[in-house]
Amino acid sequence: MYETLTYAGGVHKHEEMTELIEDLGGFVLQENMLQMDLVLTLAVPLEDVPKIQEKAKQLLGTVKIAPMAGTEIAIVSPTLARHHLPHSACDISEYLRRFGAKDNMIGLARGAGKGISRISEDEKTLIDEHDLAVFALGSFEQCIKDKIHLFEDINIPVVVTGAPEMDVNDLPGADAYVSGLGRIPRRLKRGEDIRALKKLVSVVEDILDQRRRDMAQDPPLIPSILVKTEIENQVPALNDVYSPTPVTSQLDGVRVKLNYEEFHEEIGKVKIYKYTLEDIADINKSKMYDYTLVKLLPESSII
Repeated sequence: MYETLTYAGGVHKHEEMTELIEDLGGFVLQENMLQMDLVLTLAVPLEDVPKIQEKAKQLLGTVKIAPMAGTEIAIVSPTLARHHLPHSACDISEYLRRFGAKDNMIGLARGAGKGISRISEDEKTLIDEHDLAVFALGSFEQCIKDKIHLFEDINIPVVVTGAPEMDVNDLPGADAYVSGLGRIPRRLKRGEDIRALKKLVSVVEDILDQRRRDMAQDPPLIPSILVKTEIENQVPALNDVYSPTPVTSQLDGVRVKLNYEEFHEEIGKVKIYKYTLEDIADINKSKMYDYTLVKLLPESSII
């Protein structure tokens, strides 16, 4: 069992931390370096967390548990145009990243308008590629109720945010509703805004934990964290990808930021222990920039 953590410290001697992670059998999920500051998202065996904390103390850094690390979340707004005030959606995205999530902002092509909002099948498919979706809606109860068609047949867990207090039972298709986050023409910096964001984090963590428990009943043969590492080690083309996360971990797979048509066969031939990736996963074209999407099959569907 792995624990996901976030390490924040300086660049000086940071290789000591990465070497320790490797020695413990852990993985670096994401590395962000900004001038002289370094932020690592990592996963290590549960029993080795104190060793990471001790090393962080030696390097004058900090370590925090990152329960959302290794997940990919879609932040969906009816539109990202200025007239729709996307400030809250942007701040939701930024706040979730503090807790280890890799999130993507998605603005619907025709999502604006209480009576005319629409979502296409391609947009639904793109959202379904994630582990969880947060739909950032508006400030009026009836407007939110009139837009349930945007998420009622999404196949992943859905958290809806809006300004008014509402019962989630009034929103078919939503797994949770968080109030206090509507169309706000400013950054979410006030006390009530921060409390709403903290509530959202708590709700998202609970849903992701439940998904992990459900997956544990019939888990993949190989954890997605290990699949990510092996793809990075065995596919040389990733060295030319400048994205901070050329291979993005999900609960049940990974998103490889290489063109599907060119690289899906090479990715499928990646060896992990005695298995070939194409034998234990579905490898498909992503709706996101034609990337390669790898979804690990549960153990019962293979044996």
